[in-house]
Amino acid sequence: MKDLKHIALNAFKESSKVKKHFIEHYVDDIVNASHEIVKRLKKGGHIFFMGNGGSAADAQHLVAELVGRFYQDRAPIPAFSLSTNSSILTEIPNDFDFSMLFARQIEADVNNNDVVIGISTSGRSRNIINGINSAKEKGALTIGFTGGDGGEMDNLCDILFVVPSEDTPRIQETHITLGHTLCQLIESEMFEDEDI
Repeated sequence: MKDLKHIALNAFKESSKVKKHFIEHYVDDIVNASHEIVKRLKKGGHIFFMGNGGSAADAQHLVAELVGRFYQDRAPIPAFSLSTNSSILTEIPNDFDFSMLFARQIEADVNNNDVVIGISTSGRSRNIINGINSAKEKGALTIGFTGGDGGEMDNLCDILFVVPSEDTPRIQETHITLGHTLCQLIESEMFEDEDI
């Protein structure tokens, strides 16, 4: 019989190890990313998230933190998930191609004051790559969350966060911690005069 206690302990140890390596490498980039996002928000920009599967769930989760609240009672921060409209999720793949799912929405809704955050554990999701390219054409700030070797997102995004792991659960766990940290920093900077 498998040693389930060992499996559980190992999962937490590996998650902690990956996150520790990640933050040691990216802490300055995370702070800089939050500054760049806030600059655009203060110009009337919005944040758009895109992801597939578990990354789509992360996208929706982070939008909820920004539009609702994180730590502070404050005005909502304009953020949208591009994977929540069921009609769009079925129409674009049916009439065009699944690889155009996010690009088409970005062409319709994004402008040069906006931020587009693509989440892909492999960095090779074609619809994320196409979405980032469309966002760049619109002049939006592009941010990528990925893992492994960065895949096709490497050298494509304005800011790229690569989790140092090939293990999808460990990558996703770091992505949500990164997302939560950005939410906290954005909220703190946008509403720095308000009590936490």
